[in-house]
Amino acid sequence: MNGNPFLTLGYGGPEYFCDRQQETAKLIEALTNGRNVALISPRRLGKTGLIKHVFHYLQEENRNRRCFYLDIYSTQNQVELVQLMAQTILGTLDGYSEKIMSRISMFFKSCRPVFSMDPYSGVPQISLDIQPQSSSHSLKEIMEYMKASTHECFIAIDEFQQILEYPEEGTEALLRSVAQFAPNVHFVYAGSKQHLMSEIFASQKRPFYQCTQKMGLEPLDKEIYCQFAQELMHGGGKELPASVFNTAYDLAHGFTYYIQDIMNRLYAQGHSSITINHLHQVVRDIIEEGEMVYKDYCDLLAKGQLKLLYAIAKEDVVQKPFDATFLQKYRLTALSSVKLALSTLVKNGIVSKSPDGYFIYDRYLSLWLSR
Repeated sequence: MNGNPFLTLGYGGPEYFCDRQQETAKLIEALTNGRNVALISPRRLGKTGLIKHVFHYLQEENRNRRCFYLDIYSTQNQVELVQLMAQTILGTLDGYSEKIMSRISMFFKSCRPVFSMDPYSGVPQISLDIQPQSSSHSLKEIMEYMKASTHECFIAIDEFQQILEYPEEGTEALLRSVAQFAPNVHFVYAGSKQHLMSEIFASQKRPFYQCTQKMGLEPLDKEIYCQFAQELMHGGGKELPASVFNTAYDLAHGFTYYIQDIMNRLYAQGHSSITINHLHQVVRDIIEEGEMVYKDYCDLLAKGQLKLLYAIAKEDVVQKPFDATFLQKYRLTALSSVKLALSTLVKNGIVSKSPDGYFIYDRYLSLWLSR
């Protein structure tokens, strides 16, 4: 691979993927032994990269396997979910030959397959013309089509908690049902909102209760990640002191996306020896780039929420947000208002909670507020 080795988008192969050896082995072992997995992790910690890393090895081990990744964050209802599944799976599963297209046309009864060509790549595409009242039948037909295939299939549905926003009732039960009767199809249900994912998979009242193996992700080990970054830098003729990497890691709270972004920019600067001053300049540049967006974002917050957010940013991590010392320091006078503000910020994913305390999830927003 040419260019910058610190990837911020996509998956470039094992040589550009740091560690996660235990998680990779655990996920592969579960899937290849017929256990579906609920992978619960905050965004930007490397969840998607891990899935694609696992898919790489699954297909490398057996070329007859087929792996499909769906991000359903932008879907608004069950019909859009089924359409996305159809676009991702049909055709790709068995190819785009005339025989396969004929088979697909004959297989689907509840909806009409639509064949087209991507105007940019020229690759054939398949979508389903689905009526809202037929989406359940269409989903079942997709699964039946996969079940009839000679391939072992692996499907990752990312941002899985989005199904709770669908207006249709019974989407959870439907997905649980179709997965149950397709022994050659295995699922990773990945989600970034822990309380919603727990509601789906840990509640005795929900269809997915005790149907999956549950996995979480922690930040990468700092020492291992540092060595990985130093090796990539060395490959480009650059020296990265551990102290510089460790500072970047701490600023990012170990979140993979932010560390990769910072390392990517440091690599791009062309310095043969990277210093702490280079790091601070990169961080300043990033914050300045986002300043207009951050200002608009903060304008949308209630006054009490913004005041609390500012206080958390100044502290970086707050162990006891209702402690009198913290409240007095930042003139947060009404305890009930602080509790409501914190609850809202956590619910909306703006503030997260770790074993060390509460912190602002968007690390660049936090740094901008603190400065």
